[in-house]
Amino acid sequence: MRITFIGSSHGIPEPNRKCSCTMIEIKGRYYFIDMGTPAIDHLVTAGIPIDAVKGIFITHMHGDHTNGLIHFVDLISWYFKTSDPTIFLPNIECIKIIENWLKVNQTSPRELHYEEVQPGVIYNDGCLKVTAIQTLHSERSYAYFLEAEGKTILFTGDLKHPDKDFPLIAKERETDLIVCEGAHFYATDYLPHLRECKTKLIYVNHYQSKKIPSILQLAEDMGDIPVKLAYDGREIIL
Repeated sequence: MRITFIGSSHGIPEPNRKCSCTMIEIKGRYYFIDMGTPAIDHLVTAGIPIDAVKGIFITHMHGDHTNGLIHFVDLISWYFKTSDPTIFLPNIECIKIIENWLKVNQTSPRELHYEEVQPGVIYNDGCLKVTAIQTLHSERSYAYFLEAEGKTILFTGDLKHPDKDFPLIAKERETDLIVCEGAHFYATDYLPHLRECKTKLIYVNHYQSKKIPSILQLAEDMGDIPVKLAYDGREIIL
């Protein structure tokens, strides 16, 4: 399993860092957690077939997590027509918004596979299993717990605060990787919760550069469990 951070910035892009977008590759199948930047550009540049994308999991509908989605849907509607991923949206009403956008752009929307995210197991294609955990960042926001190839990963998505909605599944089950958001509070706020987790590796993603000192302090405080910074283009192999 290979995880690639395509966009690691917070609510706005920073120099050399785009908004939130993470790609996961498992046995030649590709999945995305959020599309805050035009991910299809990365796929084309990397020579990855667009129809190899099997699932897109949006944590919540804020623009820094979705701005690349319309771009993706636009191109698979009229050009990359063999692409047929399942697109998971926290709010299914957004389908009409996407389709209306395409109509205004004079693109004829074809029938795509959308699903509304609900708490619990939302996806299992025999390669990747995804469980959604509701958070309090917005009215409909989710963390995602991934299982594949005997590995487990938690993406916290955006949280209200770790004291209020840190996903308990990370304390109940062992994980190989926890990807924490770092935009809305200091990384050190995670400390009491991460100390209760049985994990091998922690990455802080979706952060402001001014908060890097807090992330480095978290790394020091976590001791033997590595805490690392996500940045655009960084890859993790599990």
